[in-house]
Amino acid sequence: MGAEVGDRLCLVTGASGYIGGRLVPRLLDRGHRVRCMVRSARRLRDHPWADRVEIAEADATDAEATARALDGVDVAYYLIHAIGSGDAFGEVDRRAARVFAAAARERGVGRLVYLGGMAPADELSPHLASRAEVGRILLDSGVPAIWLRAAVIIGSGSASFEMLRYLTERLPVMVTPRWVRTRIQPIAIRDVLHYLVACADLPPEVSGGFDIGGPDVLTYEAMMRRYAAVAGLRRRLIVPVPVLSPWLSSLWVGALTPVPGGLARPLVESLRNEVVCREHEITRHVGPPPGGPTGFERSVALALRRIRDADVATRWSSAAVPGAPSDPLPTDPDWAGGSLYVDERTRPTAAPAALLWEVIEGVGGEHGWYSFPLAWRARGVIDRLVGGVGLRRGRRDPRRLRVGESVDFWRVEEIEPGRLLRLRAEMRLPGLAWLELGVRRRDGRTAYTQRALFHPRGLAGHAYWWAFRPFHEVVFGGMCRGIVRAAENAAARPKDLGLTPGG
Repeated sequence: MGAEVGDRLCLVTGASGYIGGRLVPRLLDRGHRVRCMVRSARRLRDHPWADRVEIAEADATDAEATARALDGVDVAYYLIHAIGSGDAFGEVDRRAARVFAAAARERGVGRLVYLGGMAPADELSPHLASRAEVGRILLDSGVPAIWLRAAVIIGSGSASFEMLRYLTERLPVMVTPRWVRTRIQPIAIRDVLHYLVACADLPPEVSGGFDIGGPDVLTYEAMMRRYAAVAGLRRRLIVPVPVLSPWLSSLWVGALTPVPGGLARPLVESLRNEVVCREHEITRHVGPPPGGPTGFERSVALALRRIRDADVATRWSSAAVPGAPSDPLPTDPDWAGGSLYVDERTRPTAAPAALLWEVIEGVGGEHGWYSFPLAWRARGVIDRLVGGVGLRRGRRDPRRLRVGESVDFWRVEEIEPGRLLRLRAEMRLPGLAWLELGVRRRDGRTAYTQRALFHPRGLAGHAYWWAFRPFHEVVFGGMCRGIVRAAENAAARPKDLGLTPGG
């Protein structure tokens, strides 16, 4: 479309997700202009690069909105996948890809770039089959397209890395399914981003599918052993057995890692396929990553350093949970005639307002919820048993939050720094729920404010609220007291900003 190298308009779909959130700043650093296509613009508000991009609100299955988002675009990055949305994810992927491909052709987009999975010759898992189908749809769109095919991505916050990390760290002795002997060619996230960014400047005649991978071909068993060595863990004893089906394996993974069953199952099913590069033609067009491909051990070391330094830019949980409520808390408290249950508490404190806010913004993850830890853990276990995300997602950063990211089984819906944190529940519930934590200043005095809100769905929702009503004083009352106590304890120890884990 005539744009100079380094000055193209790039559309990034999935910009609030793991890959998209890291790709955007790299495109900007390369000198490109960036437009992000997301379903809700608010979810990008707190990203450090948000004021440097255009934002287009669109769902990829909405042809009209997608076409508007693609207007004037030189390069469109397709980073959408419905994994974890249930058994129908293949149909959702197919419909979205067809709409996007047609809109790109109609608006004269210069190039499509898609990051998908490898497509070996043997029978594919449903996850890999869906990603391969999307790749073919985009290649057949009539628009020059690049389909980058990757296996396991190693990087701080990726679902595959989190799965590997937790399995290895939590189980010194493992009875494992036979897929741990499948050969895999992992790739570092930094190398993936190198190829994605470089594809923006390819000439139109370069089009097709290209395998990308790191320099090592390993079994999953070898990856766990090497991870243990890099992390300084004892040698792991791994005993593969042939009896664990993908379904049982996904339950095993879901019980031991932060990755919920709905996401773990397609990932596990894909591990039965050998995913090794069959060609390296992409390097002929864009060159290898600076310094050469990143080896597995270095990829792990870099990821662990990011986690240790709390410098994780994006996580797999950055993407919204399919089926979870996404509407913000309405301003109409009566819900147009519906019910809204509220548990509201206020507690004065001598702690400085700034310190109270620091405790509030640090809730969840390693700091816990400052009340009845056993009750929170039990609720997390129950949620995972019924297919929810549970508490193990934790947080991206232990001290700072931004709109749209997850905190255990909540998602940050609103932040007014120093004043209000609103979390929306993503656990399985017969209704919609929010938790608001705030700081109020009046007449020179500081108070902590807390509201739990629940909009029931049907009779089950009403029964749920009243069944747990007797425990509110223990859970919500204890949380109110615990947060204030943590702020006051921190104020008494100015060199130790406390934030002692509260469960």
